[in-house]
Amino acid sequence: MRSAPTILHLDMDAFYASAEQAAKPSLRGKAVVVGGLGPRGVVATASYEARRFGVHSAMPMGQARRLAPNAAYLVPRFGLYREISEQVMGLLRELSPLVEPLSLDEAFVDLEAGGVADDEASARAVGERLRADIKAVTGLTGSVGLAASKMLAKIASEEAKPDGLRLIAPGTERALLGPMSVRTLPGVGPATGDHLRRAGITTVEEIAEAGEDELVRLLGKAHGGSLYAMALAHDERPVVAERDTKSVSVEDTYDVDIHDRVRVRGEVARLADRCVQRLRAAGHSGRTIVLKVRRFDFSTLTRSETLRGPTDDPGVVREAAARLLESVDTTGGVRLLGVGVTGLADYTQEDLFAQAQAQAAAEAGVSDEGAEPESGGEADGAGGVSPGEPQDVGAEESAAPAERRWAAGHDVRHAEYGHGWVQGSGLGRVTVRFETPGSEPGRVRTFRTDDPLLVPAEPLPLVEPSGVAGLSRAAGPSCAAGPSCAVETPAVVEVLPAGGGEVAGPGERG
Repeated sequence: MRSAPTILHLDMDAFYASAEQAAKPSLRGKAVVVGGLGPRGVVATASYEARRFGVHSAMPMGQARRLAPNAAYLVPRFGLYREISEQVMGLLRELSPLVEPLSLDEAFVDLEAGGVADDEASARAVGERLRADIKAVTGLTGSVGLAASKMLAKIASEEAKPDGLRLIAPGTERALLGPMSVRTLPGVGPATGDHLRRAGITTVEEIAEAGEDELVRLLGKAHGGSLYAMALAHDERPVVAERDTKSVSVEDTYDVDIHDRVRVRGEVARLADRCVQRLRAAGHSGRTIVLKVRRFDFSTLTRSETLRGPTDDPGVVREAAARLLESVDTTGGVRLLGVGVTGLADYTQEDLFAQAQAQAAAEAGVSDEGAEPESGGEADGAGGVSPGEPQDVGAEESAAPAERRWAAGHDVRHAEYGHGWVQGSGLGRVTVRFETPGSEPGRVRTFRTDDPLLVPAEPLPLVEPSGVAGLSRAAGPSCAAGPSCAVETPAVVEVLPAGGGEVAGPGERG
């Protein structure tokens, strides 16, 4: 292990919720919960104000609503979160070539490899400068841990939360770890923790006292040996830069099981198109198409087909997914569908037959896309490009033929009132709060869901291009809708009565 605390762990604070608060002045200082809003949805993350009520990531959304009924419940905007993540990761790469992203909001950095730190003083200076740079560029805060190993750096960043820095000096690790719970160590989940508790081991110090032989007897050679080493503060794992993407996939969970086979086919086609969009954005092609179906009884089936060569053609992927669907019985109902691509490559072997089909369809006046149009915010599915990236919420954007769907928290623009965000929708009406990251809390107005003057919009930058955080908010207009509008800051944000979906996996904890 190193003699200097030159491994840095960054964890953004309540990342999704903090981004939403920064983008929406009326939500600053209030409880905000981001996740799937439907009856099967779960919490992706909660602001620190919401955590005071006991809300936490991976909690069922229904339970969160009971604990914090007056919180703002919003659908994730993963496009915005990825943009902010890219800015943060760019700052980390300026420090070192060895950056290991764990998720959109979390990463390890080897400062020694970048030549920017070689002792406690220089490491602390780099950490403080990084926190200031992140605040200036994104308007958000992150917590930094510094130590001689990855395990200790992560523990330090957890202790530094929120918006802090903790450095664990070499030589003090055993004293720090000793009284901590065994659950502090990597690889100790609820099951392992209960197993150790039944053996009378509840703290890290007790693991060290038990000895390696006892740990191996309790947990097996590999797990017991590694856990004993970590209890002694031994962790030689290196920082590994940019793990390769192994697959790209998207999936949607539906609040109401789908029984109509025609609709199932349409959803699979739509998912295939979204998967190809992500595949192309990552600069990849893929050879194996995977279909995932979770049926009404929670049984999950996967089917795959390997093509002659890698492709990023939406028609090819769509047709392969459709063929796979034919082998799956969906008569009892479907609660989740997913389409993925594995066997990734950086080149494409064009499918001339598929191209000829597409050309013939175009000449016949038939759209090659052929999928049900999307209506709503971005909602990519599980898997994908970023390591540890959480599964996105897709059901919010399911096409609704009767009326346009407006996801709570997503951006809109009105021809008369300007930029705002959806506060709630239902019964043919959509409520919009007109404000921007640099304005005062804005006014709320209600429109018909089919109002032609109201359209979806792209998220606005959280800070001014100058990179100086906070100035835009101080100098911004009193209201995005006009200087004479009233300021309203109700705690309750209405949400869609239907839609939502699941966010699988806690992903971002912050």
